[in-house]
Amino acid sequence: MRLILVRHGQTPSNVEHFLDTAVPGPGLTELGREQAASLPEALGHEPIDGIFASNLVRTQLTAAPLAAALGLPVGIRDGLREVSAGELEMRNDRDSIITYLKTVYSWVSGDTAVRMPGGPDGAETLGRFDAVVEELAAAGLKSPAIFSHGAIIRAWATARAGNVGPDFIVANALSNTGVAVLEAEDLPGGGGLGPWQLLTWMGEAVGGGDLEDHGDDGPAADDVAL
Repeated sequence: MRLILVRHGQTPSNVEHFLDTAVPGPGLTELGREQAASLPEALGHEPIDGIFASNLVRTQLTAAPLAAALGLPVGIRDGLREVSAGELEMRNDRDSIITYLKTVYSWVSGDTAVRMPGGPDGAETLGRFDAVVEELAAAGLKSPAIFSHGAIIRAWATARAGNVGPDFIVANALSNTGVAVLEAEDLPGGGGLGPWQLLTWMGEAVGGGDLEDHGDDGPAADDVAL
């Protein structure tokens, strides 16, 4: 199975660096819409057989151009939503952002019992994303595109890929419409999937320099070692 994980396009909250994780969330900026429009060409070489997005508006808007180009529906899955900020929701001060990111880092380091202040722990957060991936694998999909969010993609890919360590999340941000690709082999006898391997990681917008928004791509793209 090949997973194509795509972060949503730029939102107004990204520009202001708000920890904006609640449903339904904001839409896209003009730049965010341009980023989304670049995805059909950028991902046209991929044998995508399904498109899925979180229950937040920004991922669905980002997925729409690719879905239209491929003639595929967008399946909405709550489990693909962003890492909840809990009581840090809609804050953009440095201390709150550092607390948010370091909590996520603790999860990929193996301490999934740590709880986001006023929010979920790592086991719950990573587990809901696992459940969606398991559902898609059970449905026989081989190369779905999943439109999700910066912190959850960085956390899940780092935690589940067997070829990277916990510090991968420190050194590798994921900008708006950045893409991560992972693969796992089918185990013999219908035994599920083998270990995930992270194949590619693109931290910048896929459409090229004109669509990059480094510095305006929200706290989920920040270095966790701030």
